[in-house]
Amino acid sequence: MAAGAAFGLGGVTFQTMLRNPLASPDIIGISSGASAAAAVAIVVFGLGGTQVSIFAIVASLAVALLMYVLAFRDGVVGMRLILIGIGIAAIGDSVTSYVLSRAGEWDMQEAARWLTGSLNGTTWAEVVPALIALLVLGPVLLLLARDLSALQLGDDTASALGVRVERTRIAVIVAAVGLIAFATAAAGPIAFVAFLAGPIAARLIGTGGSLLVPAGLVGALLVLVADFVGQFAFDVRYPVGVVTGVLGAPYLVYLIVRTHRAGGSL
Repeated sequence: MAAGAAFGLGGVTFQTMLRNPLASPDIIGISSGASAAAAVAIVVFGLGGTQVSIFAIVASLAVALLMYVLAFRDGVVGMRLILIGIGIAAIGDSVTSYVLSRAGEWDMQEAARWLTGSLNGTTWAEVVPALIALLVLGPVLLLLARDLSALQLGDDTASALGVRVERTRIAVIVAAVGLIAFATAAAGPIAFVAFLAGPIAARLIGTGGSLLVPAGLVGALLVLVADFVGQFAFDVRYPVGVVTGVLGAPYLVYLIVRTHRAGGSL
């Protein structure tokens, strides 16, 4: 639930800030960067436990910084950042696939959770850092909720309303990436939770107010339900990321088709 809440908060923050439902950390490369770093740490350097988590957290922050630097040109344009993020995600997935293709049997088992995400074998050693991140960084995003909502109106309008646009954007990105990084370190990149939580919350309560808390609750519920489904609904037990992936992939296709038919562009 802690990981799901962190994914939900981080995902809806990016979607709100960039005014695009595709701007989710698991679409724009942040989760992929963490997965690639974890796979390299396990297979290449033979690390485990907390050391792998540190690799994943640092990689998430580095990917976010790289995206921001590459997308910055007289400010950050949402679509430019999304396209750069999708490219970085492809690179991260390629690195992960290459590293796993060279892994031994034991390393493959250790690294498998970094493909889609899994709660199998998770201990309090992974849970506590995720909870601390949620309790520290969650309130930061809540304090910035008003400024975050103003960013939806565009940089010029937000600036006219008294929002320090770039400083707010950097603070929001650091807090959201921190949540995603610690959640990924605890449970792997659980597929599509960050992507789905915000849109589901918007459908439930509307878009009139901040979606941060509702998206966090939806993310926690998604992970909890998906874990129970993966454990008990089938003869074979599936990792939680497989179940959320089955839910998220059709919605991603639907979103792309709907945007195309509406005359939009990705």
